[in-house]
Amino acid sequence: MNSNDLWETHAEWWIREFTDGADPEYEEQILPMVLREVDGATRVLDLGCGEGQISRGLVAAGVPTVIGIDPTFNQIEVARQRGGVFARAGSVSLPFRDSSFDTVVACLVFEHVRDLDSSLSEIARVLEPGGRFCFFLNHPLLQTPDSGWIDDQFVDPPEQYWRIGAYLREEERIEEVEKGVFIPFIHRPLSRYLNALAANGLYLEFMDEPSPPPGFLLRAPEYVEAATVPRLLYLRLVRR
Repeated sequence: MNSNDLWETHAEWWIREFTDGADPEYEEQILPMVLREVDGATRVLDLGCGEGQISRGLVAAGVPTVIGIDPTFNQIEVARQRGGVFARAGSVSLPFRDSSFDTVVACLVFEHVRDLDSSLSEIARVLEPGGRFCFFLNHPLLQTPDSGWIDDQFVDPPEQYWRIGAYLREEERIEEVEKGVFIPFIHRPLSRYLNALAANGLYLEFMDEPSPPPGFLLRAPEYVEAATVPRLLYLRLVRR
């Protein structure tokens, strides 16, 4: 089964676990950050919109034009049912004219996108000069293959820390995120992203690595002792 088939098969998992108020990281952290970062935007593309919760939030905040796209049919069907303007499309061939948007948002999308360079080229093409690219990622340190919590009972006192795997190696894996739910993830080091962004005229203006929000820590008490390890990476890029 290819990666697109996996997303079609497991779309309901994403909708159930991460939308409609189900996920504290979205509710307490990601959605407020998106609203802050798109302040003043008038034409927004929500790339990899899933079932459309970010698009609907932007419309509710008064953004005049918001269009969401996603390659997954099952996600787009739910997005349309819940309200908004959505189209089924991938990131390597965006169905829009040059300079169509003043802002593009991609939230937890590019860790699943195979063709990074073509996708960033398309984002730069549809952004007007001076436009913003609001780029949210699972932090590459967290996403590195073979990384994970280590509960070291051989030291006194015992320590819990995050083990980082082969960070510099770009790698795609199919991960079982829940019993019976398999999702493709692509790890890339931060330098790979920043160099590809710059090569397409998208330059870093602001970066944030926020601590996990309180609602997440309540649901994941094992994370509290290492809450200084960021789960989210946010980059604001400007198209030159």
